[in-house]
Amino acid sequence: MSGYPHRHLLGIESLEPSEIVAVLDTAEGLREILDRPLKKVPALRGKTVVNLFYEPSTRTRASFEVAEKVLSADSLSIAAAASSVQKGETLLDTAKNLEAMNPDMIVLRHSAAGAAHFLARHCRASIVNAGDGAHEHPTQALLDALTLRQRKGRLKGLRVAIVGDLLHSRVARSNVWLLSKMGAEVVLCAPPTLVPPGIDALAPVTHRIDEAVEGADAVMMLRIQRERMTGAFYPSDGLTEARVKRAKKDVLILHPGPMNRGVEIASEVADGPYSVILDQVTNGVAVRMAVLLLLLGGGGGGES
Repeated sequence: MSGYPHRHLLGIESLEPSEIVAVLDTAEGLREILDRPLKKVPALRGKTVVNLFYEPSTRTRASFEVAEKVLSADSLSIAAAASSVQKGETLLDTAKNLEAMNPDMIVLRHSAAGAAHFLARHCRASIVNAGDGAHEHPTQALLDALTLRQRKGRLKGLRVAIVGDLLHSRVARSNVWLLSKMGAEVVLCAPPTLVPPGIDALAPVTHRIDEAVEGADAVMMLRIQRERMTGAFYPSDGLTEARVKRAKKDVLILHPGPMNRGVEIASEVADGPYSVILDQVTNGVAVRMAVLLLLLGGGGGGES
């Protein structure tokens, strides 16, 4: 397996377009396994993966676990809330103790930006960033890109509106970097209270959702991350069916989940004919299978 010459997947920002394409192409080839009666291949038999999650997760954690099982890897999932972290153990000590068990990979979700990069500097195992604070969520951006490419046949030239809680969103950052690298036109939209300083250097920003979705090929709504908020950040101004009509007739609606129905997205939009939200979930398994295979089955010596 070639095309991804690195040992880790820490983010999208450092990847070349060809490396992004390699993951997408690999995921496309692996997706058919999920439709088989027997969803099992021996590609990673004998490899061990530890899923270390310091924050709650449903889709990401479950899809990594499914991907590992489909590829026949041995996996161990640890939630920090039920681990020695609650007794004061540091991230590095936890990782070093796990590494003493000789895993081949650690999949890490952590509330601190840069946590995955930190582990990559201190561990022998391959590290996959499953979300670090408000920094990056690379596999989410990759599965979003796979979903767009399947439905639109391309990424280059698409107008994609990313709307919602930009301030706290690792999904937004990873997607802006990926889509921009692949030649898409990205517009960001959030109320002023949820626009991080300097993000307009990555893509143009508007505070008006009607303006953002005008003529869009795809609209990516972001979850309002109340758990990261300490004050009143968000006026109720989500994606309604009337607003969707301002986009192109074949617009795609994406959401990383979990959704706050009636806040950032109306139910008739989330469940409507333009929604590809459940496709994203299926593609999440395929993309994570591709990442596992490229890192553990394809070798490589880079650090990105």
